[in-house]
Amino acid sequence: CESGIRGRGGGGFPTGVKWKFSYEAQGDNKYIICNADEGDPGAFMDRSILEGNPHSVLKGMMIAGYAIGAQEAYIYI
Repeated sequence: CESGIRGRGGGGFPTGVKWKFSYEAQGDNKYIICNADEGDPGAFMDRSILEGNPHSVLKGMMIAGYAIGAQEAYIYI
């Protein structure tokens, strides 16, 4: 929780806090969801990452999945 890493969604919510909540959540199934949809007209932030360094997205999803105990991951495009 102390890494200082924040989400890219505009709210700047601390990533470590999200992961802690997810890790502690009850339930047998946990998932990682990568929302790569460009919701804002003319925005290409997600596209530039996916096209420029797609492996970084997959690595990030694997790290997050390991951190929270997820067994499945999905990318929404």
